[in-house]
Amino acid sequence: MLPLVALVGRPNVGKSTLFNALTRTRDALVHDEPGVTRDRNYGICRLLEGRPFALVDTGGLSGDEAGLAGLTAQQARAGVDEADVVVFVVDGRAGVASLDESILAWLRKSGKPLLLAVNKTDGLDAQAALADFARFGIAAPLAVSSAHQRGMPELLAAIAKALPEDVATEIAVDPERLRLAIVGRPNVGKSTLVNRMLGEERVIASEVPGTTRDSISVDLQRDGRKYQLIDTAGIRRRGKVEDAIEKFSVIKTLQAIDAAQVVLLMLDASEGVTEQDATVLGHVLDSGRAFVVAVNKWDGLTTYQREQCEAMLSRKLGFVDWAEKVHISAKHGSGLRELFKAVHRAHASAMHKFSTSEVNKAIEIAIEAFPPPAVRGHAAKPRYAHPGGENPPTFIVHGNRLKSLPASYVRYLENFFRKRFKLVGTPVRFEFREGSNPYEGKKNTLTEGQKRSRQRMIRNAKKREK
Repeated sequence: MLPLVALVGRPNVGKSTLFNALTRTRDALVHDEPGVTRDRNYGICRLLEGRPFALVDTGGLSGDEAGLAGLTAQQARAGVDEADVVVFVVDGRAGVASLDESILAWLRKSGKPLLLAVNKTDGLDAQAALADFARFGIAAPLAVSSAHQRGMPELLAAIAKALPEDVATEIAVDPERLRLAIVGRPNVGKSTLVNRMLGEERVIASEVPGTTRDSISVDLQRDGRKYQLIDTAGIRRRGKVEDAIEKFSVIKTLQAIDAAQVVLLMLDASEGVTEQDATVLGHVLDSGRAFVVAVNKWDGLTTYQREQCEAMLSRKLGFVDWAEKVHISAKHGSGLRELFKAVHRAHASAMHKFSTSEVNKAIEIAIEAFPPPAVRGHAAKPRYAHPGGENPPTFIVHGNRLKSLPASYVRYLENFFRKRFKLVGTPVRFEFREGSNPYEGKKNTLTEGQKRSRQRMIRNAKKREK
């Protein structure tokens, strides 16, 4: 494993901005409002040549141990416990705060190598800003500006000096790790499910809607299979999203859907399929990703309520009946084995590799069983087909007048291919390409002999008319 560096400090001192600067990404959500970061967010810093290290962004420590602030503090403490080096980030413009001194006393008790990064020093006298924090007694404090990328070389040099020598210096890349994004509207149990899968309180789970703001990636190994779980923020209808932070959270969630191989769509069994659920499902379908529907809180329903829920799912999700639906309880862990099996089936279907011969055979059988209908007196004539991609499986069909194919016939082809190749949990897409007419735009020029023959035909026609 790579050495781990933790960024710690009180709220709104610029830890997430510094995290993005060191990782050269925008993985951490940044906003002027304090307390945006709540969960631990991990990334890789590759700016030290030949010596990359892992970086963890933690939530701001406010000194409050109740509610979400207390859960955020627990996440920060967990990040410090597993870190090899701690970077204590303070605000150079605000100066020393009493909360900074409390955090420093706690960090000293941890016994971890400690660096002091005085942030937001752009436009200030660096020496004067550092002098305010001389009382901390930390050797060689560093003046940085994470927003303007200033002081980064000095900070990296100090981190390199503090890192242990007997740790890995190579980044392990595992292409076999299945990327699974867990999405849904707020407060359906996404974070609870992630914690249940991991067997630990890795992300903050609370009854307060909108607790998760960033998209948090966590690695998991289960039954010999490797996964990358992505816990995302809840998505609401666009008209209800007014807060700027929530807008950024939704963007991060959509990016996580696009980066995933399989999407786990969570529903609340006690509430059924709501308009917000339909909004989330629309985003998943637009992405073309394979997905599984996880109906959470199933254990709390009576027999009658379960029957009503099943009827609602069949009625409202009938247009995606090819997606598997699994009843689970994220709180108690029931149904997880069946859930992972459904995820594997959806992933296998989405990543299946087809040969041109079997695709051609399938399109021939489909057309023979149900020929394309005639539109304005002409029927489309598919000639041949071949695979065009995966995740989702895409098939390219060549022929004539394919633009006249009605949507109902395209759905027939999708359902036919799903049944023939036993595809579950994944959309199927068709691209229709028509051959170009080689004589389009060309005018037939008559020879002199053809012109004389044409004139004779016209004269003879006029004689017959008389």
